[in-house]
Amino acid sequence: MAQPKNYGFEEEAGMLKDGARRFFAEKLPVDQLHALVADAYVPERAPEVKWRKELWDEMVALGWTSLAVPESAGGVGMPWVAVAALLEENGRAAFPSPLLTTLQVTAVLSRCGQAGEAALAEIAGGCAATIAVMDASGGTVPGAVKVVDGKLRGTAYFVQDAGKCDSVLVVAEDDDSPALFWVKLAGDGVEVQRDAIIDLTRDQARVCFDGVTAARIETDGAAAWEAALPILWMLASADMVGAAEWLLQTTVEYAQQRKQFDRSLGFFQAVKHDLVNVMIAIDESKSLLYSAACAIDHEPERARELAHMAKSSASDTAAYASGRTVQMHGGIGFTWECYVHLYFKRQKHSQLLWGDAAWHRAALAELLLDSPAAAA
Repeated sequence: MAQPKNYGFEEEAGMLKDGARRFFAEKLPVDQLHALVADAYVPERAPEVKWRKELWDEMVALGWTSLAVPESAGGVGMPWVAVAALLEENGRAAFPSPLLTTLQVTAVLSRCGQAGEAALAEIAGGCAATIAVMDASGGTVPGAVKVVDGKLRGTAYFVQDAGKCDSVLVVAEDDDSPALFWVKLAGDGVEVQRDAIIDLTRDQARVCFDGVTAARIETDGAAAWEAALPILWMLASADMVGAAEWLLQTTVEYAQQRKQFDRSLGFFQAVKHDLVNVMIAIDESKSLLYSAACAIDHEPERARELAHMAKSSASDTAAYASGRTVQMHGGIGFTWECYVHLYFKRQKHSQLLWGDAAWHRAALAELLLDSPAAAA
């Protein structure tokens, strides 16, 4: 099936995107965000979870956690291209919440058929969730947590926003095959050890499982996990594209206001060219992002290929836009008081999470080079 020319981005998706932008701008503008998460410069600070739970409750009331939940599980069942639009605005606001992780969990559960509906119903009702799968190297091949005598044992690393979540979807290894488990983070045998990370808008943890008895999701874990991975990459890309857009817009505004030699910075060609290059990079990443989201909805056989492209491009754009923004803000761009560092750090964190640009390009090359042989 070919992709529709508008990526399947219908009026409802546009309304969702516009509403989300207004919500974030009104509820937590960047000055309030900075006051919340960067209230004090303390390099040796202990890991903290800084967010406004009441705003998460409002997001749940707006139905955002149920957007990608199938109607059969009590959700809205909107296309993934609409969910990408929501997360683009989430990244533009650098919003501290478990929205991204909860939607990623939804992606995996939605690939489990009826077996995932009970957990999906909890998410539709407002349960915040995250994924536990990565080992100490950041790899997403299940094995960090294993099923031993019917119980979960092991430690999952790089678990995102664990301090904000109620439940965790554990992708464990059971007899060399992935298996999915739905676990309460406050349950017996579960220990959450917070990590110190540079991203002030998120929290991260190692989650240890010591003989945890958990509800197994009776489905083909390997198939569900592999089918969901392109969605996880696409959603992470959406957040990065949105953050890059904020960096560009903020830098353009600064270049118009800041005077040098009796001219605004934007007058000089060297500045104009850099800003245009950032814009072009964002346009490329955004196009690949929505192409990947559209493929998930309409062309699933190409979803993995396009998701690799989207995450690779978004990671490169995140680095480029962040670097140019700091450079063009001059000396103030390096200061704690300048809001740019919030986005710079969020982008740096996102670049590496779920595979950096080089990893995705290598995986894409392997996928494309193997395709002719597989077809033959």
